Amino acid sequence: MGKHAKPAGKSAYEVPGSMVRARPLPVRSAVRLRRPVDIWHKPALSAVAALAIPDLTLWALGRLDLLLYTSAGAMCALYAHGLPYAARARTLAWVVLGMVASLGIALTAASLITSTALLVVCASLVAAVHKVVCEATRIGPPGNIILTFIAASAFFVPQHLGQVPLHIALALGAGVLAWLVCMAPALIQPQGPERIVVARALEAAAGLLRTEAEADGGQPAGVPHARHATAAAVNAAWHTLFLVPVRTPARAAARAGLERLLVRAESALGDTGPAIEASAEAEPRDTRSAEPEPRHTRTTGPEPRDTRSAGPEPHHTRPAEADPHYTRPAASKAEADRLGGWARELRSGRPLPEVVLSAAQAEKLAGVAAEEPGSRRPGSPRPGPRRQGPRRPAPGHPRGVRAVLARLAPGSPLLPIGARVAAGCVLAGWASMAVGVGHPYWAVVTAASIYQANTTLSWQRALQRTLGNLLGLLLYTALLPLMHLGPLAMIALALACQLGAEAGITRNYWLGSVCVTPMALLLTEFGSPVPATTLIADRWIDTVVGAAVGLACCVLVTNRRAADRIEVALGRVAAAEAVAFGLLAAGPTPGADEARDIGWARDRLAGCLVELREAVEVAAGEWWQRPLPEERIAHAEQRGHRALAGLVRRLSAPALAA
Repeated sequence: MGKHAKPAGKSAYEVPGSMVRARPLPVRSAVRLRRPVDIWHKPALSAVAALAIPDLTLWALGRLDLLLYTSAGAMCALYAHGLPYAARARTLAWVVLGMVASLGIALTAASLITSTALLVVCASLVAAVHKVVCEATRIGPPGNIILTFIAASAFFVPQHLGQVPLHIALALGAGVLAWLVCMAPALIQPQGPERIVVARALEAAAGLLRTEAEADGGQPAGVPHARHATAAAVNAAWHTLFLVPVRTPARAAARAGLERLLVRAESALGDTGPAIEASAEAEPRDTRSAEPEPRHTRTTGPEPRDTRSAGPEPHHTRPAEADPHYTRPAASKAEADRLGGWARELRSGRPLPEVVLSAAQAEKLAGVAAEEPGSRRPGSPRPGPRRQGPRRPAPGHPRGVRAVLARLAPGSPLLPIGARVAAGCVLAGWASMAVGVGHPYWAVVTAASIYQANTTLSWQRALQRTLGNLLGLLLYTALLPLMHLGPLAMIALALACQLGAEAGITRNYWLGSVCVTPMALLLTEFGSPVPATTLIADRWIDTVVGAAVGLACCVLVTNRRAADRIEVALGRVAAAEAVAFGLLAAGPTPGADEARDIGWARDRLAGCLVELREAVEVAAGEWWQRPLPEERIAHAEQRGHRALAGLVRRLSAPALAA
């Protein structure tokens, strides 16, 4: 089918430290199991609860034929579990509205159009819109596949126009229930999502420190990857905290505590040795370093405590200058253990751990504490200057709807992906009709599900989908005796499959598909029972046809804009580096303005580096591309991370929440 374009001479994409590698069509890595995602149980249990209530209600009413419509709204419970609750409420509302609108379009088309071939075209166009919009909004897992599965199925459900309002109302009601289920944990742990994302940043920083400690001054292959992973985790955590509203003193204090922990994790991106030693106790300045000394290391005594925090004085490793056994790798490992312990405390739901700060940080915290409501006695003088407000994202970047429209503008690399989805789904559906399968929407859904960011990832997804569906059909066959026990048993099996799908899909897509396949067949059984042999044969044929045709269209419909995205990302990194080096060259100046400007420069540079790495990963796995500018990429990443380390060293304290 072709091969990657390679530059002459050395093998393509093999530049030391650049993490850019050529990507053939892998098999072993496509089926390898990973560690499960840390919060997989949250969407799993939410979806089971949101599905169980309407399912049991319809069973009691004897109307299980309406299960498809309530499932449309209930499946929205799988989305937005990584967002703080205020942002989750808005995002879930948009997901529910998008699901209901897609279902309404599908049901209306099903009631007005009699041509199956034309319905395939309509379903394919809707699938393409789902893919592009989900990528542009960066909605996260499960992405477009749930929306496409429900909508594509609805296109082929026999329907009368007069029934559409009732069915849409059922979907909307189930969607409201899903919204309530997903928001319910806020009553128990209102900080849960932001604590998780800060814990991830702490764990990534701990991994970076351990990797650098093992290097002992060298530069092993894992350090660039660990540094990028830490920068991405810290950047994601800051942007998650930006979504947390600060309306009460309690919320302000909670966010301030998370910001302190995040700054401590962020210090791993700086010159880790001085940052670690200063976090425990001051150390004389290392005159061998050409870098200016970070302000948060200029302490002359023990670190002041944050007097607002309850609990005993924390124990910290205190490196002694005269101790011949003290080494920087030992300090790195000690700090890594400390960060890992804090991450475990965050995940457990215990009170926020107390963080020892530098003198400058302690002074700023003391000023904040003195200004909080109720902390100043009547008649006492107002202490110190006003504290800073919560840390905000850098200005000048579009957000919300404007950001989504900017990603969909002419020339967007998402548009070729949408063209792939539309063409592949249409051809897969028509091919399914040509071989006489009675469920062409399965081929449409299969084709839509395999399209990823590039050809290599799409190949992996096609392989995973085919393997998972085959094993899923075997599981469905084994479950047939239980299905004959009655509708209640079928509902229980569908819910169990939903739970199993969420448990397995984070380890590998094929493992989740093993449970998704029987669940999809069970939904078909609720609507209009079909002989099991026919159902299994149709599903298998549609899977093979959809994967084969979809993959062929992925290869033929090229995305040459992937390399253009690298050029744009390189330009943004260069601009962010120029601002960062300009601030570093200007030297430290007192005042809150410098901390704000440094923080904004750090946010901008970290975001640009993450965007560059994503663009490289996408282009490296795309076929029919011109050679990547690997030397420029490596140079830009090295300079960018060096500037990022300098900015982190200059950020003496977070901008604390008001």
